[in-house]
Amino acid sequence: MSEDTNRSGEVAAQEKTRDDRSQPTAPGSRHRLETIVGRELRTVVRTRTFFILGLAFATVVVGIAWVGGSVRAGYVPTLVDLLTPLELLVPVVAVAFGYRAIIGDAQRGELDVLKTYPVSNREIVFGVYTGRAIGLVTTIVVPLVLAALMVALFKDEGRTLYASHSGVDSPLLFARFVVLTVLFALTVLAVAIAISAVVSGTRSALALSVVALVVLLVGLDLALVYGFSSGMIGDESLIYALAISPLSAYRGLVFESAIVVASGTGPAAASPIASLLSFTGWTTTSLGIATWVLNR
Repeated sequence: MSEDTNRSGEVAAQEKTRDDRSQPTAPGSRHRLETIVGRELRTVVRTRTFFILGLAFATVVVGIAWVGGSVRAGYVPTLVDLLTPLELLVPVVAVAFGYRAIIGDAQRGELDVLKTYPVSNREIVFGVYTGRAIGLVTTIVVPLVLAALMVALFKDEGRTLYASHSGVDSPLLFARFVVLTVLFALTVLAVAIAISAVVSGTRSALALSVVALVVLLVGLDLALVYGFSSGMIGDESLIYALAISPLSAYRGLVFESAIVVASGTGPAAASPIASLLSFTGWTTTSLGIATWVLNR
C-alpha cells in the first residue's frame, strides 16, 4: 500500500513536470528588448529615407574632406574642416532618425500591440532608442572612417599641419573626434525620441523638432553669450557653463581633446567631466520624459 502510494506520487510529480514544461513561459527582459531593437533595425533598413539621408551625409563628409584638401594635410586638419559642418548636420540626421520613432508606432497601432505583451514602457523606449541609435551610429561613423582612410592613403608626408595647428598629428586624435561626434549624435537622438513621445501627430513632431534644432543649435549658445556678456557667467565658470548646451559641449570637447592636444598649447576650451555629464543628463532626462509620457 505504501509502495503504491509512493509510485502514485512519483507519477503525479512527473505529470506535473511535463505540464509545467508544456506551458509557454514569458520571454525574459533581455529577449523582449532584443525583439524591440530588432524591429527598429528592420524599420531603419527598410526605410528608403534613412538610406538616402545616409548617402547624402556620406557625400557631404567625404566631399568636404577631399575638396578642401585636408586629407592631404593630415587627420587634425581634416577634423577641423569637418567640425563646423558636423555641428549642423549631426543634429539634423539624429532628429530625422528619432522624431517619428514612437508617434509612428502609435499611429500604426504597433504601440498598442506592444503593450499587450509583458513589456514595460521603459523597455519600449530603451529598445526604440537602441535600435535607432545603431542605425544612426552606422550612418555617422562609416563616412568618418572613410575620411580617415582617405587621410591614410593620400596624406602628403612632406606637408606640415596648418600653421595654427602645427604639432602632433595622429589617427588617435581623429578617433577621439569620431567618438565625441557619436556621443553628440546619441544625445540629440534621445531628445528626438522624447519629442516623438510627447507629440500627438506627425506635423506636431516635425514642428517641435524644428524648434528643438533651433534651440540646440542657436538658442542655448545665444543664451550663454548673453550670460557671459552681461556678467552673469564669469570667466572662471564659463567652461562649465558651456556644458549646458550639447552643441557647445561637443565643440569644446573636440577642441580640448584633439585640436588643443595637436597644437600643444591653448586655453581651456571645455570641462571634459562637465561636458560628458551634460551628454548623460540630456540623454537620460529625454528618455525619462519619453517613458513618463507613455506611462500616463
